[in-house]
Amino acid sequence: MPGSAKLFLALGALFAAAAVTLGALGAHGLRARLSAEALAIFQTGVQYHFWHALGLLAVGIVCIHFPENGWLRAAGFLLAIGVMLFSGSLYVLALGGAKWLGALAPIGGGALILAWIAFAIAVLRA
Repeated sequence: MPGSAKLFLALGALFAAAAVTLGALGAHGLRARLSAEALAIFQTGVQYHFWHALGLLAVGIVCIHFPENGWLRAAGFLLAIGVMLFSGSLYVLALGGAKWLGALAPIGGGALILAWIAFAIAVLRA
């Protein structure tokens, strides 16, 4: 299996495991501790985190068939960076961390959008 496929499949699986863990934390451990608004922000982070973990798995699967496709590698790295910046900043914001980190969410969101565009280009060029 090509290295990029292994990387994105492993990252996707680890990101999915983290999303499930954080979702459970939000649903069971933070419900009584956070305001409804903060909990909604946290859950938005979990939701985007999980969907884009699945996207990483999709990129990894397609990389098995097209290991030299640079657009696929770009999509995978952009998904990983986007999840970390978008969801990560929402987690920190919801938990009362530095408010300025919330400014990273649009950068992460932009990376996620670019990742899906790169994935589309990769598939069209494959």
